[in-house]
Amino acid sequence: MLHAREANLSRRGSAAGRTTLRADVRRVARAPSALRRVVVTPVAASHPSPAAANGASKTGARGAVATTAAAVDSPASYVDAPSSVEGKRVVIVGGGWAGFGAAKHLSEQGYDVTLLEASPNPGGLSSGWRTASGKTVEAGMKGFWYQYKNTFKLIKDLQLPEWPLTDFTTSGFWNPKGLVTEAPVFSKLPQLPTLIGQFVHTAPLYWALPLEDRLTMLPFLATLADYVSSEEAFEKYDKMSAYELFRKCGVSTRCYNEFLRPTLLVGLFAPPEDLSAAAVLETLYFYALAHQNDFDVCWPRGAIAELIFQPMVERIRAAGGRVLGSRLVTGLTTDPKTGEVVSVEAADRSTGETYSYPTDALVFAVGITGMQKLVGATPALAQKADFRNVMELRALDVIATRLWFDRRVSTRYPANVLSGFEATAGATFFNLNDLQDEYRDAPGSVISADFYHANALLPLSDEAIVQRVVEHVAKCEPGFKGAKVVDSIVLRYPKAVTHFSPGSYPYRPFQATSIPNTFMAGDWVKGVPHGANGLSQERAYVTGLVAANLVMERLGGGGQPAEVLDVDPDEPHIAAARTAARSARQFADALGIRSPFL
Repeated sequence: MLHAREANLSRRGSAAGRTTLRADVRRVARAPSALRRVVVTPVAASHPSPAAANGASKTGARGAVATTAAAVDSPASYVDAPSSVEGKRVVIVGGGWAGFGAAKHLSEQGYDVTLLEASPNPGGLSSGWRTASGKTVEAGMKGFWYQYKNTFKLIKDLQLPEWPLTDFTTSGFWNPKGLVTEAPVFSKLPQLPTLIGQFVHTAPLYWALPLEDRLTMLPFLATLADYVSSEEAFEKYDKMSAYELFRKCGVSTRCYNEFLRPTLLVGLFAPPEDLSAAAVLETLYFYALAHQNDFDVCWPRGAIAELIFQPMVERIRAAGGRVLGSRLVTGLTTDPKTGEVVSVEAADRSTGETYSYPTDALVFAVGITGMQKLVGATPALAQKADFRNVMELRALDVIATRLWFDRRVSTRYPANVLSGFEATAGATFFNLNDLQDEYRDAPGSVISADFYHANALLPLSDEAIVQRVVEHVAKCEPGFKGAKVVDSIVLRYPKAVTHFSPGSYPYRPFQATSIPNTFMAGDWVKGVPHGANGLSQERAYVTGLVAANLVMERLGGGGQPAEVLDVDPDEPHIAAARTAARSARQFADALGIRSPFL
């Protein structure tokens, strides 16, 4: 459930950044080779060429494909006339929170921005559309957590006619036997020191898990101070699986199976035995443990693509930027003297034509799988160690579904986490009648349900997956027994989401790369000076802003750096515990004493 379903690969987004980050990038003496350009047959002269509007030179087209002007209101293909300001040209590959965030800030600061997106509907992993009958379809539900300060600031900046998010909501946690517990809205409860507040306010709630099992998590909480006590400690926690850490901390089998394992399956989309302990600690701290209110979550009142991304695209275009859909990057051209990227080649998937986009700086805002494809096909990237490291990373499978029922059925909670319903997958379901304006008065229930770590489910037919959703929901809410599905859609996203596997940290890229004018953005990059961690729209957006600042610093083209709001600071008792842990680590290291957790 954690940030619902970052699903759909080479479109991952983000943005944020206050400081003009300075990164020392080692320059490689040997100049990278330029990628061979694609040679194709020119289009017949009678067809209009969009090259000028694209801000690009056409390198060819495959066959005599008719090129027709797209509707001006289509976010997939609408383009503005380029400003062609040499020295301030920026190409951004990938939309979503990271790509749109970087593009919006840079275009508003006077840079000549071209954003290339592989999907026909630019919107990153949250891209959405409507069916022929007008029903909204989107790749899963996206939660907005209490500490999403930069995302909330962006929404305010867009000056939308209505606030696009719900109030903070309660959530239910279920297993096949029934309700396990619920997550209250902590910000509406008396404020207490973190960890104490969460325990006090959830103690009176129903728990299927006995108190003695819950208390076995206490030794694990001590590692929240230890894992950041030194760089060496962090690296050791990264190499360890979360399952191994839970075992060393004495977490009971029942607590692990009924609470921690299912929570991580929907939070980081993988079981604890296949997750880095460091990544789990970072994520739990950001989403639930750093402050009492951190687990409070609200939801979009409609499709994010329509509510937030389309207004962002409009702002980018109004500032002179271009957002081009159906553009598949096919290569890069580099300067043999400086090693910098001087142009990006991309094919228009709707026509087969290939264009070259001159640039002074490049931002990759795609996910792991998309980046691996680019590295594998681009010699200029493949010869760089930091880009080759990306090939060591992994991504996870996600399935998103939406079901329309013949009658209205009330649910106890608008958002629900399912544990133990699938052997190896996590799942969530959401009552869209309670969350989204479009379905508030609908005669039948509309349920959005998602599966994470869904590799074993991908081969199933749509009908089999829909039937699974119906059975799971009915076990939680018996009112759905007998309700008929009148319409449904199943969306599969193989290898779409970041997998924070044990030992993956060294292979994740920094935002500044070994190519001097090329930068990275997305929730999977490392070294981000911000407290948002894990699979996070906020982290993705922040990295987009930081990438924009890195571009501005590199090009020296002026403008105001993007402001990045950090998470709330550690509470005094947590800060004191971390300081003590660092001191204890230094003392223990001097004596050759190992951490009991390592």
